[in-house]
Amino acid sequence: MTTADRFRTAVDNRDLAALDDLFTDDVRLYSPVKFPPFEGKRAVLGLFGVLLRTFEDFHYIGHFTGTSQTSGDAASAPSEVLLFRARAGGKEIHGIDLLHFADDGRIKEFTVMVRPRSAVHALGEAVLAGLVADGLAPAPADG
Repeated sequence: MTTADRFRTAVDNRDLAALDDLFTDDVRLYSPVKFPPFEGKRAVLGLFGVLLRTFEDFHYIGHFTGTSQTSGDAASAPSEVLLFRARAGGKEIHGIDLLHFADDGRIKEFTVMVRPRSAVHALGEAVLAGLVADGLAPAPADG
């Protein structure tokens, strides 16, 4: 079973503990709602804890395998694109997860892209609320 297969199974089962073994310690996750990545296994697993609670009817619908450059390296790395559908905040989401793998097969970089814009906004609000509730992000300033 490939890392991508194990990842899909962990997400399908909402098994955060199974995800822990799949990420490198210095994993980076690029979100569709903020520019700087979530960096490090602790931050990424914290985010996944929120995502697994936030997404409704999440399911993968396809995948593509190949190679691509990571954000921090000119060299190509083995990669997989996982296509998904879900709902969050009452909005239908179409998206992809782009996984880049380290030499040992674990996920070293993860990029999430979603559409449409209304879904990005709803997802961003729901995830921020979850991160704040879990103590992983400060509450936004009123203003």
